[in-house]
Amino acid sequence: MVNHHHDVPFRLLDKQYTFTANQGAPTNSTANRIIHGDNLEALKSLLPEFEGKVNCIYIDPPYNTGNEGWVYNDAVNDPKIKKWLGQVVGKEGEDLSRHDKWLCMMYPRLKLLHRLLADDGVIFVSIDDNEQATLKLVLDEIFGYNNFIGLFSVNASPSAIDYGHIAKTHDYALFYGKNINETKTNQIEEKSKEFRYEDEKGGFNIYPLYNGNVAFNPKTRPNLYYPFYLNPQGQIQGDFYEISLQPHNGWVEVYPVISRKDGIHRVWRWGKDKALKGLNKEIVGYKTTSGECRVVQKSRHTSKVIRSMLLDGDFQSRRGTAQVEEIFGEKLFSFPKPIKLLEDFLFAGAASEDSIILDSFAGSGTTAHAVLKLNAQDGGNRRFILCETMDYAETITAERVRRVINGYGEGAKAVAGTGGGFDYYTVGEALFNEDQNLNEAVGEAAIRDYVAYTENIPTAFQCGKDGSQVSRYALGVSQTALWLFYYEREQVTSLNLDFLASLNIKVLLENGGKRPEHFIIYADKCALDKDFLVKHNITFKRIPRDITRF
Repeated sequence: MVNHHHDVPFRLLDKQYTFTANQGAPTNSTANRIIHGDNLEALKSLLPEFEGKVNCIYIDPPYNTGNEGWVYNDAVNDPKIKKWLGQVVGKEGEDLSRHDKWLCMMYPRLKLLHRLLADDGVIFVSIDDNEQATLKLVLDEIFGYNNFIGLFSVNASPSAIDYGHIAKTHDYALFYGKNINETKTNQIEEKSKEFRYEDEKGGFNIYPLYNGNVAFNPKTRPNLYYPFYLNPQGQIQGDFYEISLQPHNGWVEVYPVISRKDGIHRVWRWGKDKALKGLNKEIVGYKTTSGECRVVQKSRHTSKVIRSMLLDGDFQSRRGTAQVEEIFGEKLFSFPKPIKLLEDFLFAGAASEDSIILDSFAGSGTTAHAVLKLNAQDGGNRRFILCETMDYAETITAERVRRVINGYGEGAKAVAGTGGGFDYYTVGEALFNEDQNLNEAVGEAAIRDYVAYTENIPTAFQCGKDGSQVSRYALGVSQTALWLFYYEREQVTSLNLDFLASLNIKVLLENGGKRPEHFIIYADKCALDKDFLVKHNITFKRIPRDITRF
């Protein structure tokens, strides 16, 4: 099953309709998508446009509890999963354990999500005790152990039922980057942040200037080990004292502290040049209650790094259930994730306000709700892509997003719309038939787009400019290569001298280009011999279709 994602048929996405906010609604992102269909096939179909471009992924997959009563059936004997196991795994699937089957379902989806994720992107995966350990191993394998960022414990059910050996009150969320060296995250805003001190710039708190990591010490960072001098008589700003980098009579020499645990000298977090600029402004002298002299930094941050323990009541499952009920006026969906959880994950993980955010187990649509709400708060242009396999993709998932966009509720409980819009798609026909020949019914445009994707032709090089003047069959042209897709639905095409003579290569030269060094040509047949192809640096690729009917 490790390579099953390669065998998933490539299908087209069929747009059903476009939904936009009512006139007068706030500005919000509109290039969003909701896709109804098998999320494995939907993810494969997103590759041509979005491979390596998704900035943040959140998924809340089936937890494999075996609970048959949920609207979102998370058991491995769901009809869709049973069908998939029967067709793909075959009879071996009958002998697999419940955990094996769950992994067979998850593995190819995670492989495709990895391909869609940008190099600086991140993924959050919610899960509970049933599969947390196995999921961690799979994510380590696909995303890389070194790209593991952390494990969140979410206070999902504080009023757990007291039966069994332990009353479970929390779920988990695993957090990975695509490439930890490029990963960028945001700090979470603390709206109720309180400051103990105040100066002319405003409120601030203080924390030590020394580096708390013993790996940074005078041997490893000698440039960060130097003395400050504190004036014990020069009290400024209440509890603080004047400091200098130059010695003065009567002033106290202050070095970073020595670790009591291992006796290692610490170093400062700031070098001398930076310290000189911040003297008595952003760094000041301070005396502890025991009279020890310190150098401290003023902290004016109104944000903090996201915590691994998410304990606030807004993270609880019942809050998510209540929010969906507020939108629809009735209980339609059990255990949806609360908006606050998704807001914090997406704000922390999607570093740019123009991020593309993907949720391939969309459920009730909380991810889209959080994206639209974040945009409304900070003017961002984040875009969402939702995939939902179940039949309620239109009646619950898309309907929730429509109500969020236009507003919902009445009277004092009315919630204003966020504005925005989305396109609704279904997973359509496969590009290839079961015999691996082209499904020509999808149309030439879709076929050309797919070939351009498989050839990795950059968008800037795809035809429309000079290339289309070279030949109507041109797919793309670069400084060194020309791609051609010689296709006619109602007749056989042959790569021969007549076809090569029909190419208008002069137009490239007239527009400041060069004669291509390499030709990649698709056709039904090739009438040129191997030596000719090698001599002129031509690569022939046969179009996979049945031409015996002509």
